[in-house]
Amino acid sequence: MLGTVLYAPGDIRCEEVPEPKILKPTDAIIKLSASCVCGSDLWPYRGIQAVAGPQHMGHEYCGVVVEVGSEVKTIRPGQFVVGSFCLSDNTCPHCQFGFQSSCEHREFMSAAQAPYARIALADGTLVATDTMPSDDLIPSLLAASDVLGTGWYAADAARVTPGCTAVVVGDGAVGLMGVLSAKQMGAGRIIAMSRHKQRQELALEYGATDIVTERGDAGVAKIKELTGGIGADSVLECVGTQESMLQAINSARPGGSIGYVGVPHGVELDGQMLFFQQKNLLGGPAPVRRFLPHLIDLIMTRQINPGKVFDLEVPLADVAHGYKAMDERIAIKTLLRM
Repeated sequence: MLGTVLYAPGDIRCEEVPEPKILKPTDAIIKLSASCVCGSDLWPYRGIQAVAGPQHMGHEYCGVVVEVGSEVKTIRPGQFVVGSFCLSDNTCPHCQFGFQSSCEHREFMSAAQAPYARIALADGTLVATDTMPSDDLIPSLLAASDVLGTGWYAADAARVTPGCTAVVVGDGAVGLMGVLSAKQMGAGRIIAMSRHKQRQELALEYGATDIVTERGDAGVAKIKELTGGIGADSVLECVGTQESMLQAINSARPGGSIGYVGVPHGVELDGQMLFFQQKNLLGGPAPVRRFLPHLIDLIMTRQINPGKVFDLEVPLADVAHGYKAMDERIAIKTLLRM
């Protein structure tokens, strides 16, 4: 079968890869309805994250189960399923506490940019829909696998509550999903920090009430101006740079909360600053599995449409174009059809 393989920074190819097989009795094989390119895929693509030889890419997925291992009990062939980028047993103490992304048997998904994929820990990772979804819901269900679940976690970690003021730092796919999530959680005011017209428009559609184009200290000053000098109750950090993290922390009010989900690169925080600012910080890899049943229900009942974040759709064979478009910020997020 064809799959996406990254050989070196900028060298992404669609080529023949082995079809997945059941390796453990807790595995499942799914036929993907679609896959996509993630913003985190761009880190190795850009050379910011090391590439150790050819790497089969992809960690976002949804599709139909075609085979299960002998110990799989809750998933059966023929079901449509969505799974997290972080594979978990959903039974260990950390999973039961709601942090499946810290599962004692955690694995990270890979090789999902292909027609078929092996899902380890299938019982704890996959969530089946009640009915077979219509094709127009596939992009939204795919988004639930990572970017929607991650944006939702950012809002949850930032303690978004009804009527609060929330700020979203970052206008990529995760940031836009953070706007959607804050809206769903009842935020009264949602300030999206964005410089790009297309992304601003989608942020407004998803529920943003204000747009701030400034960054860094100027961005923080604008947030303070909009909040009467107080700062935001909740801040969602969805980038992962030094500037974005400081922007997020400094935009929150004393006692406010920052949910940070941007994968950090070169971020260093001063302990004295954190001590005297008196703010809550929670983040890391999103425990998407915790939220999947609720998110799937919202999608299947058409209460939300996160699939709009995919503004470029290409066949798997043209995956290099999909990566390039996201790298050059021509596209927000690329959907790959098998």
